[in-house]
Amino acid sequence: MLIGIDMGGTHIDGVAVKDNKIIKTIKHQVDHTDLYRTILNAIYDLIADLNKTQISRVNLSTTISTNAIVENKTTAVDLILQKGPGINFEFPEIPAEVNYIDGYVDHRGKMVKDLNYQQLAALKKDLNKADDLQQDLNSQKKNLAVVTKFSTRNPEHEEAIAEYFAADYNQITQGHTLSGRLNFPRRVNTAYLNSAVYNIFQEFANNISAALREAEITAPIYILKADGGTIPLADAITCPVETILSGPAASFMGMSALFDNRLDSVLLDIGGTTTDIFFLVDGVPVFEPTGITIGQNKTLVRAIYSVSIGLGGDSCLSVENSSVNDSLAAEIKIGPERKGPPLLFGGATPTLTDAMSVLHKLDFDHLSTEQVVRAGQGITELAEQLALSAEDFAELVLKKAAQMIKNQVDCLLLQLNSQPVYTVREILADRQIKPAEVKVIGGPAKVLTEYLEQEFKLNVLLPEEFKVANAIGAALAQPTMELNLLADTGRKILIIPELNIYEKIGSRYSLAEGQKYILQCLNQAAKQLSDSELAAEIIEESSFNMIDGYSRGKNIRIKAQIKPGLSCKIEQG
Repeated sequence: MLIGIDMGGTHIDGVAVKDNKIIKTIKHQVDHTDLYRTILNAIYDLIADLNKTQISRVNLSTTISTNAIVENKTTAVDLILQKGPGINFEFPEIPAEVNYIDGYVDHRGKMVKDLNYQQLAALKKDLNKADDLQQDLNSQKKNLAVVTKFSTRNPEHEEAIAEYFAADYNQITQGHTLSGRLNFPRRVNTAYLNSAVYNIFQEFANNISAALREAEITAPIYILKADGGTIPLADAITCPVETILSGPAASFMGMSALFDNRLDSVLLDIGGTTTDIFFLVDGVPVFEPTGITIGQNKTLVRAIYSVSIGLGGDSCLSVENSSVNDSLAAEIKIGPERKGPPLLFGGATPTLTDAMSVLHKLDFDHLSTEQVVRAGQGITELAEQLALSAEDFAELVLKKAAQMIKNQVDCLLLQLNSQPVYTVREILADRQIKPAEVKVIGGPAKVLTEYLEQEFKLNVLLPEEFKVANAIGAALAQPTMELNLLADTGRKILIIPELNIYEKIGSRYSLAEGQKYILQCLNQAAKQLSDSELAAEIIEESSFNMIDGYSRGKNIRIKAQIKPGLSCKIEQG
């Protein structure tokens, strides 16, 4: 039996799948003041009438980190960068002061200029003063991101800097640990985001691990990465940036299980806090091989192409420039903030969900008259600013929500169709994405379907299990694993750290030999994960010459993983 749990900003959903059938689903409201109790209650509800000893795997997905970025609720991060000579890199997209230091490792990994420890001591003093002020304001210790330009070829400076500042920070990210690919700006952004979401992801991971222990569930715990693959939760804690788009990945996996995916499509996951947008080309997901962009941050995180916007059921509503004119919808603001639950459920701010309630479009049989009246009063107060009835205002809100989604989709298609389209299978140089249908999931999806059809002028498809599709996707994501091969022909050693492999190699060892060997090792290791055949793929590789005095050699780096996929397809009925 497979368990899938999806933790969003508004709801936590759960499913149990056995023999290719969904046998149980749950949906709970998230209490942000007590995440542990939220998770524990959801787990107890999900397994109440199930035999928990039959649970073979627990797969998680979450939008917690994504939501923190969208809502600007990340942890404060200090940045220490060593860029060396050449391009004067700047990072205006990062909301933190950038501290540049001396020292330089060249593209071959050779030490050209060592660290200046007097400069580091002065920097430590300045950062500690600033951090003391920050802690006085919010009592939270900062995290640190350290990136040197060619650390993927020689991480010595990053490791030394991290050790020097170890006692001063809650957590430190070193750029070379995130990806072996060259691209200094993307590595800086990736390291920054890894530290920025570390605290909130660690809280989530600790809470869910503790809740599963209390519920006496001992099955292995995995979490979805942004590319639809999974990694053990314990590994994700040290590299949470890999899970930033875990929620959209689960959306795609859920849609893959619930829909017949053969046409060019727009895929929408409309949640409580965000709407995630992604695309299919001939039924295959558009992919970001060089790395996703989160907000303004271009990263090295490989992922299914996805963009999140701050629009969901809990998005707060407001009126700006409230003067009656011909464009009343332009004065209505939806999100991007989530300021708590809807008025309908005890919140303090009118939301998109409250507008749906006013139009009697919600099928919540358990809602009391008092709840509905409270939501109506909040919408009425906003409507009066535009001299509208509550119903007319709510209708405008839902139309505008659909327009916002359509406008964002149009912008994304314009960008994608102006360049080669990357999918998980191939590069399509001359292929234009022309959506023939829109597929939508998520809590508010059913209500917004008719408005989306009006805007897109396409069929909008909604699966039966639209409310918990993410949890279904999480449950069915097959187990994956990742191996890294490091070979130094000068020193004549080969390492695959995940398997504790340390071997001697010849001075003529090649990239092709490394590719063959790591795939053999990965296929062998995959047999421990599943009885079915799991396909392996190489996702990163590099080989470059190293010269140390009169000694020559090659530094070979290869990263391989089990391809993301579904453990099974859901049988309907």
